[in-house]
Amino acid sequence: MKKLITLMFIFFSLSSTAKASDLTQFDFPLLIGDWYWFSPDQHDNPKVENPYKAINISFTSEYRFKVKLLKRDGSVEEAEGVYDLDENTLVLSDDYGDTQHHEYQLNHNQLMLKGALFTKILPSDLSGAWQSDEIGGGDVDDRVSNLDLLLRPDFLFSVRVQGKEGESVTHRGVYFLEDDHLVLIYRGGQQDSQFELDADTLTLTNTQFGMQAVLKGKSRNEWFPKTERRKKRPLFLLMLN
Repeated sequence: MKKLITLMFIFFSLSSTAKASDLTQFDFPLLIGDWYWFSPDQHDNPKVENPYKAINISFTSEYRFKVKLLKRDGSVEEAEGVYDLDENTLVLSDDYGDTQHHEYQLNHNQLMLKGALFTKILPSDLSGAWQSDEIGGGDVDDRVSNLDLLLRPDFLFSVRVQGKEGESVTHRGVYFLEDDHLVLIYRGGQQDSQFELDADTLTLTNTQFGMQAVLKGKSRNEWFPKTERRKKRPLFLLMLN
């Protein structure tokens, strides 16, 4: 059990790299990512009260934002700048000097902004069930037999480490992505790993401990009911990328 706890510490510890330090110390980590709003009326009628069919806004840990607005005539408006926020108010200042103040509400995959409900969408096909194929590192004991990582499309996760004698340790929480970093937020802390995704192989690396885990994708039918399986993005969403 001690070695299992050690392995969990490797997966749930702060990385020493500069980028990881920024991410694990960011005050509002759930805001980082790509957020989308879609008008309930997808007709192209320009006389509709709301002139936009879809809006994409992204936030980075460097306090930069970028917004793309798909109009009903097919044209796209874009803006970018810097942002600031507290517990209640989000301030957007674009690069032309215009500033807007908005009340907001935020959870792991939904953002309510100025009465519009935005949903966070994964930029890569990470959602699913992953099972360890290889686990290596100086602090990883050979009695550790398996690691299961479940990344749900709604940005919830669970991870389970098992030993050869049947013992196991499980953590659950929420996660977010930035560039090649996967950050897991759980009760009591955060963990930042670099990831590489190649088809059905997910590699997680923690440079502080010299640890690398190679995981293989499992069938999503075993983990998600049909209503939770990830759907293809509609065409007008792809137009915003």
